[in-house]
Amino acid sequence: MKGKLEPAERQKLIEEGKNLKEALTTLEEDLVKLRDELQIEAQCIPNLTHPDVPIGWEDSSKLRNMVGSPRKFDFPVKDHLQLGKELDLFDFDAAAEVSGSKFYYLKNEAVMLEMALVNWTLTEVMKRGFTPLTTPEIVRSSVVEKCGFQPRGENTQVYSIEDSDQCLIGTAEIPVGGIHMDSIVAESALPLKYVAFSHCFRTEAGAAGTATRGLYRVHQFSKVEMFILCRQEESDMYHEELIKIEEDLFSSLGLHFKILDMATGDLGAPAYRKFDVEAWMPGLERYGEISSASNCTDYQSRRLGIRYRPSESPSTTSKKGKTNVAATKFVHTLNATACAVPRMLVCLLENFQQEDGSVSIPHPLRPFMGGVEAIYPKSR
Repeated sequence: MKGKLEPAERQKLIEEGKNLKEALTTLEEDLVKLRDELQIEAQCIPNLTHPDVPIGWEDSSKLRNMVGSPRKFDFPVKDHLQLGKELDLFDFDAAAEVSGSKFYYLKNEAVMLEMALVNWTLTEVMKRGFTPLTTPEIVRSSVVEKCGFQPRGENTQVYSIEDSDQCLIGTAEIPVGGIHMDSIVAESALPLKYVAFSHCFRTEAGAAGTATRGLYRVHQFSKVEMFILCRQEESDMYHEELIKIEEDLFSSLGLHFKILDMATGDLGAPAYRKFDVEAWMPGLERYGEISSASNCTDYQSRRLGIRYRPSESPSTTSKKGKTNVAATKFVHTLNATACAVPRMLVCLLENFQQEDGSVSIPHPLRPFMGGVEAIYPKSR
């Protein structure tokens, strides 16, 4: 086109250029579509699993530890629903009218108990070097996906906001995981340890039956979540640290619980290994999950683009005299529940109920409840 051309030849090249531009636009549109399809297919591939993880479904999970023993009652045991009604602690009926099923109002001492659990948990975890956070509770769908959750589909646990690319969070793991998205973290800054308070929202699609009554399975709840970003070779060590923190917290409250090494069929896509904590709930007459701790290795960090540059790796010098810095690596991410409030309320009410209808408050929580030692039935 820059040289001397006959008008007919020039026009021919102009037309060819237009055709190339149109073809390129079409190819770019196809590329976006293919990338989306590739992302969907890639999301079907779960993380690798630790060699010690039991193979099978949930009933193949292995008992890792049993802490304490069930309390023996010499009076008829009530479940948390009956206790809550008699002590005027929550209202499911009014919440059902206002919001729908699986919602609730907390009242009176139950409100104080929630605040006490959150503040005590944050205080204890911060003593172990964790930075406290409150997080956004609405995030982009792409961040949800990069953390290994499916924001759409028939059985999704995620509430999506109509006509937007945003979702309500089901766990603070998602917004905390996104803090360092698309960044290179200084190796000297690792590990990064966060403890985050948030409200969580879950559709609980497919959940039904007596095992889900009351506060055990709800659509909205408060939770304190621990999250660690670390070097690749250290994630197994920090996984042990997280489960030890959980064990210390629940033991100090006087709960009886067991820790399970969950089988492959119960890990979910992001987890390389997951430990679940199941506490004894005497009113429900069964163990119920109150916490879990997961090592997600680089499954989330690859999708979120969180890397670090090893500081001790030898650098090389090219022939042109330029220094080639060490290649970056993906961090490993871990998460663990320090306190899921509704299920902790179930445990505390049912395990610490007294024959006179009152509920004793565990000693560590009393300073956070203004010195209240027990919840008593209201005088009529």
